[in-house]
Amino acid sequence: MVSVVLRKSAFSAQKVWNRAGPLQRCWTSAPRLLLSQTDNDGRGSPPAVFTVMKTDVSHGDQIRAPPFLVRNQHFHSSAVRLKKRPKLEPPVEMPLLRYDMKDLWKGPKPALFLGFAGLIPFISPAVFMAVTESYFPELAFAQLAYGASIVSFLGGVRWGFALPESSPAKPDWINLANSVVPSLFAWGSMLMSDNIIPAATMVIMGLGVSLHYDLSLLPTYPSWFKALRSILSSVACFSLIGTLLISGIYPERNLFSG
Repeated sequence: MVSVVLRKSAFSAQKVWNRAGPLQRCWTSAPRLLLSQTDNDGRGSPPAVFTVMKTDVSHGDQIRAPPFLVRNQHFHSSAVRLKKRPKLEPPVEMPLLRYDMKDLWKGPKPALFLGFAGLIPFISPAVFMAVTESYFPELAFAQLAYGASIVSFLGGVRWGFALPESSPAKPDWINLANSVVPSLFAWGSMLMSDNIIPAATMVIMGLGVSLHYDLSLLPTYPSWFKALRSILSSVACFSLIGTLLISGIYPERNLFSG
């Protein structure tokens, strides 16, 4: 009795398998949907009835497959490398100097006038010594003291920028500590004021560090202010470099000597 039941079960499973057919593994043997319509007394066609037919490529005959087996036939085994993959766009790199020089004239007029007027104590000593072909220590010291005060002022600007609650630069250790660094450069330059070469070098370093902080490291200033800072700091550094060159080329003279 048991053997008869098992034999009938195996025969039923084989019959279902033959009717369903093997699983389709390529698009060439995908099931086709045949649309058949019937006419009902010539008064219009009822909704279309879809019949799923499976085509055997080797024999060319058609076998009707149950609808619940159609889901298992949509299996594709193509190689992954043949599929098109979207191209990844390269990351956009932000420039180091995040400002536009055209925004310079969008700044407040008082800031522009006072900023460019502040270059006079930097430029005038170097121009005067170059015209007279003489090195005057008094003028060099005046230029150095003014440069040290400007470096200290730039550190104070950063400190004040971090204090308001709405400011993007929060009063944390990084912002406030970086605000103190320019003042230390200015203090060191005044301690070495007996020798113009190391003193002026300290001021140039302080101007460069302050400009680097304002343009790249810390939260941004307005674009017009960063453009103004770039021009003013560059002119001030070149003026100090000119004074260093004059001290090594032209003879030293006393400005107040009779």
